[in-house]
Amino acid sequence: MTATDTAQAVDPERGTLAKAADENFPVAPFFLPRAWRTDLMAVYGFARLVDDIGDGDLAPGGADARLLGVPEDRADDRLLMLDAFEEDLRRVFEGADGSDGPPRHPLLLRLVPTVRRRALTPEPFLGLIAANRQDQLVARYETYDDLLAYCELSANPVGRLVLAVTGTSTPERIRRSDEICTALQIVEHLQDVAEDLGRDRIYLPAEDMKRFHVQETDLAAPTANASVRALIAYEAARARDLLNEGAPLVGSVHGRLRLLLAGFVAGGRAALRAIAAADHDVLPGPPKSGKVHLLREAGVVLRGEG
Repeated sequence: MTATDTAQAVDPERGTLAKAADENFPVAPFFLPRAWRTDLMAVYGFARLVDDIGDGDLAPGGADARLLGVPEDRADDRLLMLDAFEEDLRRVFEGADGSDGPPRHPLLLRLVPTVRRRALTPEPFLGLIAANRQDQLVARYETYDDLLAYCELSANPVGRLVLAVTGTSTPERIRRSDEICTALQIVEHLQDVAEDLGRDRIYLPAEDMKRFHVQETDLAAPTANASVRALIAYEAARARDLLNEGAPLVGSVHGRLRLLLAGFVAGGRAALRAIAAADHDVLPGPPKSGKVHLLREAGVVLRGEG
């Protein structure tokens, strides 16, 4: 059991929120107003927990299951856990006066004032739950369009929630945000090819694998062959294009929010540079970029270059 697992088993709320430090992009950096940081961490806690349920990454001990009213011996039933999580989400939007009382899980209880303060709607949260349900039922994606439809559930709601929390939503900003979030999701899939395969999931479109003559067995190798590297480079270019299309979102806002959004784009670009620096061999483990590279990319984004 890792230190994070131990912390999460003792205090599920704190353990889940601690994972923010490991993300490719800044979740709620210090330079934001305190109210924004509080609300963004509440949203992050929801998103991180639902992903942990869907990936089977909850800390041992069954604390999250108990909080959601799921019997400990059913804690490994991910669909049941997601159903219970959605039921607890309903309590967030019903409020303490609802028929079933306030939310049971502390991360959802933390979300209540954020939902009230920012007038958030259930749809983005339900999308994230739906994506994790889909992960239990769909393990392969035939086309790039199929993958984009998955990202519409798994990634885009996060950006929409950031805009809603900061009171800056417009149709154009939502469109740009969706492009950035989809790109970040694809980048994460490229970093995690080996890890995802260990869960019997492949997020590389089957039509692209066929085009580059990549077999599933190639993805299980210790290092990538030339065909796998070519495929990863192709998908990375797609993600880079999406990031570039979404990048004007940064220039459409001002002040501290501009810095935050620049961090999102920079995180994706830095991760793509790390993948390229590894010669697109992602199979030994996720190529990671350092803080220096992230700051350099953020400067480029803020200057509107590249």
